[in-house]
Amino acid sequence: MAEAAAADVLTDVHRGVGRILLNRPKALNALTTDMVATIDQTLAAWEHGQLSAVVLASTDKKAFCAGGDIRAIRENSLAGDTEASERFFATEYRLNARIAEYPVPVVSVIDGLCMGGGLGLSVHGTFRVVAENTVLAMPETGIGFFPDVGASYFLPRLPGATGMYLGLTGHRLDAADALYTGLATHFIPGDGLSTVTNALADNSEGPVDIVLKGLATPSPVAESELAKIRGDLDWVFGAPTLAEIQRRLHRLDTPWAAETRAALEAASPQSLDITHALLSRGREQTLRACLGNELALTRTTIRTPDFLEGVRAALVDKDRSPAWQYSSHG
Repeated sequence: MAEAAAADVLTDVHRGVGRILLNRPKALNALTTDMVATIDQTLAAWEHGQLSAVVLASTDKKAFCAGGDIRAIRENSLAGDTEASERFFATEYRLNARIAEYPVPVVSVIDGLCMGGGLGLSVHGTFRVVAENTVLAMPETGIGFFPDVGASYFLPRLPGATGMYLGLTGHRLDAADALYTGLATHFIPGDGLSTVTNALADNSEGPVDIVLKGLATPSPVAESELAKIRGDLDWVFGAPTLAEIQRRLHRLDTPWAAETRAALEAASPQSLDITHALLSRGREQTLRACLGNELALTRTTIRTPDFLEGVRAALVDKDRSPAWQYSSHG
């Protein structure tokens, strides 16, 4: 395969199917500016070719993509290098929009961890394939940030209030939950994921959905846990304000309510405010408008004490004990 971005991204065309493989396993494929630029440039170069589909996957089963390299963004903020961070987010969001508007189907094969920027790579594409060990999440409120990469567009469009719940709490979804919410489109057992590209190449004239259904099994073994608590979830997270969400949670005496209260209490208060406002507006906006709003928010959020402290606690010192300093967001 042709190598790019110091081998962190591998690309080639296999029998009319474009392949893009994330290849930074030691960092769980955390995205750098060079990586997102390489993917964007590759897709741009293929845009007017004769491809039948593009497959986006990982070389490592542990992670599809753990998100953006947020430690580097924190280091940029501490060094006062705002241009480097601006370049990363602008390039990443441009790539998200390109995937959403791509002229041939983009099939993401999500094996392992997929968080933050990993959802930005996958959810905007046409099809998202998951397997037994797939884990999806938007955990940004736990590091003093907010769900980005177009999350203010795709989360509000999930069933009921599940998007608000996922955005505020960072709850992790397994394959069954991903299929239930629509974040995933097909379930293929892990030992069958390597056959996706050849199957698409063998059936280049047929609908991609039919090809994937031929490889898929009806559902993962487990039943969706989100489906079981949808009534309570919609009632709580369908509330119009954060304060009312908290009040409704306290009125429920269930294990889910207790776990959810704990998740919100552990998150950055600043991030919760930003996220609730962003997702509340996003339902009425286009993807490009949502990405524009998110880009504007990154410029201020990454300089706040909560962001610097949240990334320190989660990814630098890894003590998991952030001391949030509620800072106004303007």
